[in-house]
Amino acid sequence: MTAPRARHVIIVGGGASGVLLAHQLLRQPTDDVRVSLIEQRPDIGRGIAYHTGNPDHLLNVRVANMSALPDQPDHFWHWLVSRGADAPLCPDPYCFVPRRIIGDYIASLLEQHASDRADIQRLSIVHGRCIAIRERRGDVTASLDDGRQLIGDTVVLATGHDPRANSPDHADPWAAPSAAAIADDATVLILGTGLTMVDYVLSLLRDGHRGPIVAMSRRGLLAKPHRRVDAVRIEEAEVPFGSGIGSLLRWLRGRIDRHIAAGGDWRSVIDGLRPHTQRLWRELPLSSKRRFLEHARAWWDVHRHRMAPEVEVRITEAIYGGRLTPMAAKLISAEPDRTGATVNYRRRGETRLHHMHVGAIVDCTCIVKDPRATANPAVRSLLELGLARVDPLRLGIETDRNCAIIDRDGVPSRRLYAVGPLTRAAFWEISAIPDIRNQCAELAALLVRSDEERRIASPARI
Repeated sequence: MTAPRARHVIIVGGGASGVLLAHQLLRQPTDDVRVSLIEQRPDIGRGIAYHTGNPDHLLNVRVANMSALPDQPDHFWHWLVSRGADAPLCPDPYCFVPRRIIGDYIASLLEQHASDRADIQRLSIVHGRCIAIRERRGDVTASLDDGRQLIGDTVVLATGHDPRANSPDHADPWAAPSAAAIADDATVLILGTGLTMVDYVLSLLRDGHRGPIVAMSRRGLLAKPHRRVDAVRIEEAEVPFGSGIGSLLRWLRGRIDRHIAAGGDWRSVIDGLRPHTQRLWRELPLSSKRRFLEHARAWWDVHRHRMAPEVEVRITEAIYGGRLTPMAAKLISAEPDRTGATVNYRRRGETRLHHMHVGAIVDCTCIVKDPRATANPAVRSLLELGLARVDPLRLGIETDRNCAIIDRDGVPSRRLYAVGPLTRAAFWEISAIPDIRNQCAELAALLVRSDEERRIASPARI
């Protein structure tokens, strides 16, 4: 009697999202699942977020919340402690460690499978670039740029953040400043005032840059710092699910005000809301989502995505020392010249133009804001074939609650799925490990079910 064929899951993207999903699939209580992980970078588990080797680039989530496993919340902390002298100074789970450490940790998840005799035949790391995906009735094919083709039962896109192509006149925000040959005393203009800007400033300071640094964004807001506080428990019954954005924000402000009046910290309320944010987003009316993105998103981001206290100290010193100037303004034009560029900009609330000569421009807002502009050929192929569509707000490709990719006719697939930031249209809060680990655990459990069980769980196209 012939043994049943193992289900073959192809994961496109070997950064954090892809590795977490592969690990969860190989942890399932079955041995009839085979995983192929496609990654174009030489390192597995790092992606954009964790490839940095700069020790000044710290996680913006405390160690206690960075476990890769929902059922083992202390997994990362125990892994860190087990490294002994090789681990960075971290006295307790409230600390913040360099981002390269979480990259090591995520990579270690697959290393244990690669060394396990039972798993070694079930996991394949494929180095290459996926350029096209085709879905047929019986299987799905992932094509690589070198001509190879992988045929499987399921393909999951785990391509992470989608950086748009950098302007040739701008320094690469993901590379060390030394790669841009910026003069030590030149003025550096950074577009964006978020956490990517913070990292680049720290890189400039580490490289000994002496010139002024100007960080410019529409509102000039900086990420708030973390404090040593715990999340409050917010019951589902308290949360006004389905309300418009105005009512929701009034409720949140009132909840924060009452907590502060009782001696608490606003951070505890923001963190306490985290288990409910995906449902809040899902049940928010489309018009409210649009208003939130236009008027409140920047304020939410600086309170929700905070910087480590050690980073706050460095950035505050840079501001008060005159090294860094945050500015609420809009870049109007930039005219390159032999020594940099002359930029024209308009300050928020003003009509007249200002001018400034800078030695370099660094665009730290360079995540693709409209998925139709993606440079990722795998995603582009799905959109061109009608196997995927962009959501009405242009946040990402549309997926259902089970991560199934929805085609141009509105029908979810049973062979094509996505995880991580690519699914923010459906999940919104899906860029950090605590959210992605839950998503990957749930999808892994779904993918190992029989076809009939999956059809019942998520009625979809074959």
